[in-house]
Amino acid sequence: MSAPRFFVAGIFAIGDTVGLAADEARKLVVVLRARSGDAIEVVDSSGRAYRALLHLEDKRATALLERELTAPPALKLRVTLAQGVPKGQKMDYVVEKATELGIARIVPFTSTRSTGERTREGKIERWRRIARSAAQQCGRTDVPEVAEPVDFAALVAQVGAYDLALVPWELAEAQPLRDRIPALLEDAETAFLGIGPEGGLEDAEAHALEAAGAHLVSLGRRILRTETAGLVAYAALLYACGDI
Repeated sequence: MSAPRFFVAGIFAIGDTVGLAADEARKLVVVLRARSGDAIEVVDSSGRAYRALLHLEDKRATALLERELTAPPALKLRVTLAQGVPKGQKMDYVVEKATELGIARIVPFTSTRSTGERTREGKIERWRRIARSAAQQCGRTDVPEVAEPVDFAALVAQVGAYDLALVPWELAEAQPLRDRIPALLEDAETAFLGIGPEGGLEDAEAHALEAAGAHLVSLGRRILRTETAGLVAYAALLYACGDI
């Protein structure tokens, strides 16, 4: 079983002692039943990961950085997932699984057919906590940014900032992704992946994204739920890049 991983703010070196946040100290004691002298992994703000020795005292937790761990190779493509906010807690699932798969950035957005309730600050902070926890669990050395939600017009304005933009849409030409992706990925280092809300994108919205430079693509014969579509499309990109 791998050692639990924690993120700390700041840049450190072997031999430094770092403090862990109060909620993480509580997790170590109450959930993981950790004791002083146990091994943990610590990742600093530069993305360096260290093996560290834990020290618990009262309600505080510190860790002595013993040695640097070998970082996994970076993904070939940095992908931003623009997700139409769904209702209920479905966005929690999207954030967690997208983090596990390696998404670099998540941008929640609203559009004409959005059915989710108005996004409150508390929800955004919750998504950020979920991303952090998922990154710890899956062994990432970074936490994906969960951006402030944007409206559709602001989303369209972001498309041109990426080397490649893909928008799965149920009315797109039914051409297999395996036939389209290789040419689209050529020389691409950053990508935008736009997923409509539960009600889908309106025709005008899909074509507005296309006019901004996005490629409308098909994910096959079945209509996928919004919380599934982005993960399927991203997994296809990972496969095409040789990352899975």
